[in-house]
Amino acid sequence: MWKSAKHFAAWLNLTPNTKITGGKIISSKLMRKRNKAGQYLRQAASCMSTNKTPIGDYHRRMRGKLGGRGATLNTAHKLARIIYTMLRNKTEYNVVMVNDNQEKYKEDKIMKLEKQIARLRQAS
Repeated sequence: MWKSAKHFAAWLNLTPNTKITGGKIISSKLMRKRNKAGQYLRQAASCMSTNKTPIGDYHRRMRGKLGGRGATLNTAHKLARIIYTMLRNKTEYNVVMVNDNQEKYKEDKIMKLEKQIARLRQAS
């Protein structure tokens, strides 16, 4: 039914309606669609702030970057992509894949901090 995870997320109203003219973004608000599945995903994503899973960590990271509403929408979009992949491939939820992404994020952050320490040592 849906061509990709992006189409699925757009159907759930989890993507902004970006209006571009002349190469500039004029607005990027959510469309006023009433999709119950999208509403339930946003509600589930808002509960992730206290969850001690990789998706909960992702929600807290996004809340620091985007604020509460943006983090909820972003996390709901991530959940929609996971659900689409599960439906498409007819598989169960794969925790290992999400954990791998979490470990990669931690390793990248450690490397970035080590580079910053090296630059600070060089400067002093």
